[in-house]
Amino acid sequence: MLRGLMTLSLGITVLAAGTVQAATPLDGVWLFDNAPSYPGVTMVQLSSDGGKPRGVVTTAWYGPMEMRNLVIQGEKATFELRNLNDKDHATRQWTALLAGKDLKLSGDIWYAHVEQSGGHGTAVDARARTFKTTVLPPLGSLPPDGLAKTPPMGWSSWNKFAEKIDDKTVRAMADALVATGLRDAGYVYVNIDDGWQGTRGPDGAIRPNEKFPDMKGLADYIHARGLKFGLYSAPGPKTCAGFEGSYGHVQQDAKTFADWGVDYLKYDLCSGEWFYDDADKVQRAYYEMGAALRATGRPIVYSLCEYGRFEVGSWGRKVGGHLWRTTGDITDDYATMARIGFDRNGRAEHAGPGGWNDPDMLEIGNGGMSHDEYATHMTLWAMSAAPLMMGHDLRQSSPEVLKMLENREVIAVDQDALGVQGKAVRREGATEVWTKPLADGAVAVALFNRGEASVTMTATPADVGLETVQAVRDLWAGVDLEASLKVFAVPEHGVVLLKVKGR
Repeated sequence: MLRGLMTLSLGITVLAAGTVQAATPLDGVWLFDNAPSYPGVTMVQLSSDGGKPRGVVTTAWYGPMEMRNLVIQGEKATFELRNLNDKDHATRQWTALLAGKDLKLSGDIWYAHVEQSGGHGTAVDARARTFKTTVLPPLGSLPPDGLAKTPPMGWSSWNKFAEKIDDKTVRAMADALVATGLRDAGYVYVNIDDGWQGTRGPDGAIRPNEKFPDMKGLADYIHARGLKFGLYSAPGPKTCAGFEGSYGHVQQDAKTFADWGVDYLKYDLCSGEWFYDDADKVQRAYYEMGAALRATGRPIVYSLCEYGRFEVGSWGRKVGGHLWRTTGDITDDYATMARIGFDRNGRAEHAGPGGWNDPDMLEIGNGGMSHDEYATHMTLWAMSAAPLMMGHDLRQSSPEVLKMLENREVIAVDQDALGVQGKAVRREGATEVWTKPLADGAVAVALFNRGEASVTMTATPADVGLETVQAVRDLWAGVDLEASLKVFAVPEHGVVLLKVKGR
């Protein structure tokens, strides 16, 4: 940040007699109370003293934001603010207009249109509202810690509940994991995503909000059921849902998480995009939390959620990561799931024991796709050695959904000890043939039909990398087939998943 833009003398001339004279009617400090939660504008500072106008908008989400292309004409200022969340619209237009004694501010940023009115403030007010910036540590490299030898499996709250999550629901999800058999199938993490954070105490320690009266007690409840406990935070001042992030409190938060008994942390870039806008800063931001988690001495799986920026798979392990998002958020529809799973699933060479490409959580059970589309979803994630984090209400799992999620043979493809991420070996029109070598010498083969009508497909021994085929098993049907790669009927948006042995 340009520290000169945050000085308290911005926009005013101090006279010998101690009075203050503004260069234009807009110059000075403007305070905004009762601001909308996003982006949370709290102060505007304007100056045209010296000929070149300058200005800063201070927000709760992004801290001090320098005005760009600022023009002051009479009682009106026009300017642009950088908008890193929307790459197609990197700047947004704003105006500040004097209306009587108030400054009316309006503009767009990311998903919101902002209109606020504020009044003049003093240098003392400016000091109170000045955003306290922090300095990132130098980039280091953390050694492997032996965690996440296979892709993590469990449940996360966001896809179904978003920020409307509470202690009672999380306990119910833990109970459901046990009662349904999902825990015994390998789904052991119970992860609270965004929405649990409250305010910070006088010592700066993060406290949960009223929906989570005892976070340590909740962790104990989850652990007592043979499960692991996960939380969510962000390197910026605010999380994606507008709750308290870890900015300026990274080491303190890591210790708090460890003290509560956290086993998994998802760290979501969100408002940190403003502060950490290039590869070096993003890597150092994620390294800072990775090092802080290691320093606690508690084994904590570290999930990097920065949407695949800056080829994260090439450096995710070095900053302590065990999985890293390769894309933006999934939604419960075939088009989005397929785009992510087929085209945004990360480079295979980055995946392996201790570090995994993460195409986001599972939508199976949320109702937006057909049975065949969900089978494609599960197969894509298994073939990609992706983390399997369910995202539906486990209490409402139908027998069909449970049968799909608990298919041990499909899970085994995902959890295979060799840790190789599968990939497409042949694409023809709307069909794709994927293969994934397995630790026992067999090969998982997926025949995907992305088209709108049923088709017949086959795979050749050459596709599979074998000279001869000795055994074929249909993993979704759970039956052994004749030892040949015959023609298979694959429904629209559907899949056939095979395990092939040969030599």
